[in-house]
Amino acid sequence: MNNNSCVYLNGEYLPAAEAKLSIFDRGFLFADGVYEVTSVLDGKMIDNPAHLIRLQRSLAELGMKLPVTPLQLVEIQREVIRRNGLQEGILYLQVTRGMVPERSFAIPQDATPSLILFTQTAALRNNPLAERGICVISVDDIRWQRRDIKTTMLLPASLAKQQAINAGADDAWLVENGYVTEGTANNAFIITQDGKIVTRHLGNDILHGITRAAVLKLANEQSLMLEERSFTLAEAYVAAEAFSTGASAFVLPVVSIDGHVLGNGKPGSLTRRLRELYLQTALLLAE
Repeated sequence: MNNNSCVYLNGEYLPAAEAKLSIFDRGFLFADGVYEVTSVLDGKMIDNPAHLIRLQRSLAELGMKLPVTPLQLVEIQREVIRRNGLQEGILYLQVTRGMVPERSFAIPQDATPSLILFTQTAALRNNPLAERGICVISVDDIRWQRRDIKTTMLLPASLAKQQAINAGADDAWLVENGYVTEGTANNAFIITQDGKIVTRHLGNDILHGITRAAVLKLANEQSLMLEERSFTLAEAYVAAEAFSTGASAFVLPVVSIDGHVLGNGKPGSLTRRLRELYLQTALLLAE
């Protein structure tokens, strides 16, 4: 994104350099907001209806309201994409509780929510990380207990990501009570030696990933073996393959966990197959 790119802020389409939000917005003061990231391929949004359903759920869990109708929001999304000429990248959407007259822990009942959208160009389809696979390290999961709500409270995940980079890795898998929860911005999967695809069951302790759900649906349609359950690092270390799923990474192979190399150290065949299937299906349904 550059200063001349178009952003949407509370009813206006503005150059990024002119878009300004009050320092008294609760999103800034308390991370009191939620967000969604929708991938864009060939100028079309991927899995967007599911992202907007999850957005509405996140808002409801926090007692917030969308300041526009869902139909209006889709039109805003399309207009931001059009104005930026985005063909491939991401569309970021954020709703905060809004501006307040004074800083207070008490949640205001009459604040007008703030709505922000912007785009970023990125190579999603031909991501070099998908070709070589990523290395992850394990990090203690220190986040709050409502990770199913997609809030802007991302500092613990950001710290974990930086810890991985400092260690020479690409990402971190978060661990709580001996079990992997998820990645810093993705859901975590392993494939056992006997071919079972394993990922943590849904609950308050992980984000209900849109790409996760799409991949599980595809795996079911392909009659692949699935287990939605917690798994340990010890299981991950001896997995045949591993991968993560996320809105902008799609299906991303993991080839090393805490220095334990999986398989031959290259993206596995089943992971590659799931990525191809996801991209084919997502493009057919894009809008």
